[in-house]
Amino acid sequence: MGAEATHSLASQLASVLPSDGKPWYKKTHLLRLNYVILSLCLLSSANGYDGSMMGGLLALPGWNEFMGMPTGGWLGFINAIYWALNGISFFGAAWISNKFGHKTGIYIGYVFLVTATALQTAAPNDAAFVAARGLLGIAAGMFTAGAPLLINEIAFPTHRPIAASCFQCGFYLGSLIAAWVTFATKDYGNSWDWRLPSLLQILLPALALPGLIIAPESPRWSASVDRVEDVRQFVIKHHAGGDESSPLINFETDEIVNTIKAEQQAHASSSYLDLVKTKGNRWRLLISISLGFFSQWSGNGVVSYYLPLVLNTVGITSVTHQTLINALLQVWNLFWAIAAAVSVERLGRRVLFLSSAVIMLISYIVVTGLSGSFASSGNAAVGLAVVPFLFIFFLGYDLALTPLIVAYPVEIWSYRLRSRGFSVTWISGILAGIFNMFVNPIALETIAWKYYFVYIVFLVAFLLLAYFCYPETRGRTLEQMAFIFDGDDAEVIPATKVESVGAVEMAESQREKSDKSS
Repeated sequence: MGAEATHSLASQLASVLPSDGKPWYKKTHLLRLNYVILSLCLLSSANGYDGSMMGGLLALPGWNEFMGMPTGGWLGFINAIYWALNGISFFGAAWISNKFGHKTGIYIGYVFLVTATALQTAAPNDAAFVAARGLLGIAAGMFTAGAPLLINEIAFPTHRPIAASCFQCGFYLGSLIAAWVTFATKDYGNSWDWRLPSLLQILLPALALPGLIIAPESPRWSASVDRVEDVRQFVIKHHAGGDESSPLINFETDEIVNTIKAEQQAHASSSYLDLVKTKGNRWRLLISISLGFFSQWSGNGVVSYYLPLVLNTVGITSVTHQTLINALLQVWNLFWAIAAAVSVERLGRRVLFLSSAVIMLISYIVVTGLSGSFASSGNAAVGLAVVPFLFIFFLGYDLALTPLIVAYPVEIWSYRLRSRGFSVTWISGILAGIFNMFVNPIALETIAWKYYFVYIVFLVAFLLLAYFCYPETRGRTLEQMAFIFDGDDAEVIPATKVESVGAVEMAESQREKSDKSS
């Protein structure tokens, strides 16, 4: 029954979409909406910029001297403070998002970003630098908690999967800029070789601000606070292009309002405990936790934050070569991340997940073998051969764990649990990443290339879990995802199977409130 209902709804959506033959880029309202979405995607640059910048700074003698030659646990703490506060901020951000709308938390993130950038750029000592990194983590957490939800809930129905998957592409755009900036400043000979990269981390979020200002609030959030007319006006303006006769208006408005009303009627309130109360939610929770975990425990954390240490183990010790490889790697990552994002609906999520796991596993096995061979032979050619396989590894990572680490968990949860479910994914990744940041430098210094065997085991686990537990979700609206996970228990009222009861009741309630207030 669930599959039939989903297919039926997909057919109904296709029947109400505009059929004027014009591509989206020739429609003013969709150009404006996709400009907003592109701007929101730039906010993920904060996390990418940080990882790439820290990887570049680690290769700079001046920064190392300023920070007291950090190694081991202290180096891990310098990196981990960013992610620790990033994760803590998510709890507050999820509440703000549900209570005040998705845009409010993003604006708060800008306050922390400006403060942190000023402090890090002007840092007089290592303590100030570390404190600034903590504030940057809060800013990035607020951005990541709000922007993906807003993108998913405002995107045009047929654009949503690609739009959502593009969010993390901004991660590599930030990485790219940070890598080339640190490469360009490496020979400054003064503290501006690390202060300028610190200052420029505000660049992409600043470019995103105009798009955020004109962005509409989520129609799902509007429906959750009984603003039914706001939902309808959103669809008219941003999806129907002002054509009030479009059948898309009633279809989307009814589907959004009726589904959220069904959720509210079934659950008077929601909490994190709801994530485990049903079989469908427990399935979603397994995906959310595992995806966050594998986003950090697939070997990428070693290369992202500790690339110089990895290259040192295979004999590539030149600052110029290390920063150049880091910069070229970000160009490569951005290309494949975008390619995967635009293919997510055509190829499907499972194809991307499984391809990603296989490519990462094979390349990491080769990197481990070559690293071990170099350690025993000292052959420079063997050490150099590691580099292309690092690039192949990230090709695999970019196919799924870049676009889908955000898009997949956000789309599988119902509206009332969406921010909490996504928080679980992100915090799982942060906890795994923080552990990584403390353990990786210590393990690399102690057992060098042998540490890579740990990640081979986790990559095998990722492949098995993706095969058996990650379902295909393409071709469905956010409201239709419930049929995959909940089946007959889905809290969805298809628009065409009711006479818009929920929408009518809520609209009448809103009008009565308006009449009383006036």
